[in-house]
Amino acid sequence: MSCWLVKQEPSTYPFGRFLRERKVVWDGVRNYQARNFLRRMEKGDRVLYYHSVDERAVVGTARVSRTAFPDPTAPRGEDWTSVELAAEGPLKNPVTLEQLKADSRFRDLLLLRQSRLSVMPVPPRIFQAIVKLGA
Repeated sequence: MSCWLVKQEPSTYPFGRFLRERKVVWDGVRNYQARNFLRRMEKGDRVLYYHSVDERAVVGTARVSRTAFPDPTAPRGEDWTSVELAAEGPLKNPVTLEQLKADSRFRDLLLLRQSRLSVMPVPPRIFQAIVKLGA
């Protein structure tokens, strides 16, 4: 099983809305590296949900509930990918970007090196450490 992090602006799709809706098609990704990561996701993989821009914090967890399929929002003839995510729950204490930067355990987190990437793998040990920090 792999672990991932997805980023979203809370003004666009807040984690609270995701919790209410329970599932979401993760579409609209228009970066080749992020698209390729979406294509590697497997059903049951764990996902960290990160609020970007103003909040800059991991706020909850989800699971991949459907693997890669053509993005329904892609312009005709373009090769973009979506997955479906199922919400698990919020972190009791959001884990901020500042906390991640200050802790050497997270130095290998792609979020700290490629901050504009919206979908990225997370090593399982780092995933668990972030969830524990948010408990």
